[in-house]
Amino acid sequence: MAEKANILDESAINRALTRIAHEIIERNKGIDHCILVGIKTRGAYLANRLAEKIEQIEGKPIRIGELDISLYRDDLGLKYENKEPLVKQVDINYSLSDEKVVLIDDVLYTGRTVRAAMDAVMDLGRPSSIQLGVLVDRGHRELPIRPDFVGKNIPTSSDEKVVVNLVESDGEDNVTIHSR
Repeated sequence: MAEKANILDESAINRALTRIAHEIIERNKGIDHCILVGIKTRGAYLANRLAEKIEQIEGKPIRIGELDISLYRDDLGLKYENKEPLVKQVDINYSLSDEKVVLIDDVLYTGRTVRAAMDAVMDLGRPSSIQLGVLVDRGHRELPIRPDFVGKNIPTSSDEKVVVNLVESDGEDNVTIHSR
């Protein structure tokens, strides 16, 4: 897999997250009744970063949780017929009923991971709304899912892969496109 382009560096990721944090606060008229829920692994790291930025802006912490969604491994270039993402673990210590849940993920692609995450959220309660924030929207949706907050739209072909590296898991922050 050869790298084709470096799309976001550390500074660009930081700016995108700062903008998303402001947009979350503005859209929800503050953070009361809001819960950030990161989709593991990188979505959870991004949710933690957003929580820090939101606390700096609002002067109080926002509630946060995590969902562990197991992908059907299309990230390895393998295709399994009729496999859906599975919810493996939920780490949310709050009632979601009547709350505004903001799902956070690194890359939005087909929408199947987000659909599984929404199902998991609905199993935990009936939120007043579910919103979606992503660092990268690369297109190619298979489900009618659209993010509310986007760091960067990156049009890609199906022959390309978007790779998000974060300090917490990869030792550096960047977003690159690779050819398969």
